[in-house]
Amino acid sequence: MTAGNRFGSSESVRRRSKTSCLPFMNMIKLQFLVGAMLAMEAQGLEFDYRDALEKSLFFYEGQRSGKLPVHQRMTWRGDSALVDGNVSQVDLTGGYYDAGDNVKYQFPMAFTITLLSWSVIEYEEEILMAGQLQFAHESIRWATDYFLKAVTGPTQIWVQVGDPYSDHICWERPEDMDTPRMTLQINETSPGTEVAAETAAALAAASMVFRASDPDYAERLLDTAMTVFDFADSYRGTFHGACPFYCSASGYHDELLWAAAWLYRASNNTQFLQYVVDNSTLSNDVCEFSWDNKHAGTQILLSKLYLAGETSLEPYAKQAAAFVCHVLPRNPWSQVSYTPGGLLYVRLGANTQYVTGSSFIIVVLADALAHANGEGLMCGNVLYNSQDLFAHAKRQVDYILGANPLGMSYMAGFGPKYPTQVHHRSASIISIHEITRHISCGEGFMNWFPSASPNPNVLVGAIVGGPDINDDYRDSRRDSSCTEPTTYINSGFVGLLARFLREEN
Repeated sequence: MTAGNRFGSSESVRRRSKTSCLPFMNMIKLQFLVGAMLAMEAQGLEFDYRDALEKSLFFYEGQRSGKLPVHQRMTWRGDSALVDGNVSQVDLTGGYYDAGDNVKYQFPMAFTITLLSWSVIEYEEEILMAGQLQFAHESIRWATDYFLKAVTGPTQIWVQVGDPYSDHICWERPEDMDTPRMTLQINETSPGTEVAAETAAALAAASMVFRASDPDYAERLLDTAMTVFDFADSYRGTFHGACPFYCSASGYHDELLWAAAWLYRASNNTQFLQYVVDNSTLSNDVCEFSWDNKHAGTQILLSKLYLAGETSLEPYAKQAAAFVCHVLPRNPWSQVSYTPGGLLYVRLGANTQYVTGSSFIIVVLADALAHANGEGLMCGNVLYNSQDLFAHAKRQVDYILGANPLGMSYMAGFGPKYPTQVHHRSASIISIHEITRHISCGEGFMNWFPSASPNPNVLVGAIVGGPDINDDYRDSRRDSSCTEPTTYINSGFVGLLARFLREEN
């Protein structure tokens, strides 16, 4: 049976009753989209993917919490949150701030690291050739060291530091932070399956990254991942502690499958393979891949194994095909909107996370299809081969880097025109090294947040939320839905850039 047949029947992309996909696009919109995309392709713009890759990883240095290393390159940042965890008699220093605020949420942080680790696993050679492997390892380890601290027992994980309510009414540098550093824990009586399972996935994926360079550390990560997964699966319950900021709308089954898939990849322990096989009915057809919904990532991760001969994973392969057909334009099964300029559009509010995440896993599938000498996949009566999938992902990458109607990059510090008012507390207030006195919440909101001037510090590599559905973008830090960066927007973009560097080389 050819890969085209495996992935290609219209039966496999039939819409399910519980799908989260948007309504079908009508033919007029499709025709308009095709014309817009062809116009964008005609521009023939070329971008320095190596520079963009370097900056994508550089961004994580601006998100660091804790005692900064001596080789910190983003020098306008300083040490911060050095007593995190003290209120609970535990060391919770380190890790990353998730976006433009000063709270540490384990759920999106762990997803960031799972996806960043996957980028390195798939495209390590390209990242090494670009001179960025050391920085990729440092970016991952900054979080995994924190996760190991946060797991303080077989059924106990600290999953949040900081009070989002007090933080969000305060505009101050993390180095000045004086808002409450409350902590949240999940345990047997107060479970949080989504967070625990995502933490297990991150630790398992990261263990593969460090297996060659630091095998002892990799083994510790994998052992902890197995312990955390057992906790997640044994004590099931939705985590509400971070609501309304990181509430899971998709439930926790996607994280359990995602974690089990990664544990199988990392350990080759067939009990995890059996877990995903036995629970395949919990996997859903979807139209997005995000910090909340991991189904598509699991489906494509397992599709690689299916294409390599693991036939028990066929249900996931069919759903992977459905996801790609739903996301790609120009086919009868398309269910996702695009801007007139050709950017995939799921919803307002960090929309670029859906762009980078889905494009990355589509490229991973394209490589798997090419390696298996597959014909591609059928979406109704339209056949997409691996090159078509690469071309789609490249259009999305190039749009973010500047091939768009506004002619601007949505990555800070990349290209001649990029966002100057990134919604980010630390970047928008002058560096602690220049004004060493304390800048209070009120002073930050009065003098720095409303300023019409560009941010005094460029958060190099930060990809902002991006334009609206009409390709319009307002460069104002007041508009957080468009100008705020997040760690998980960049994580898949690292893998995309590395993959397209292969084409250049």
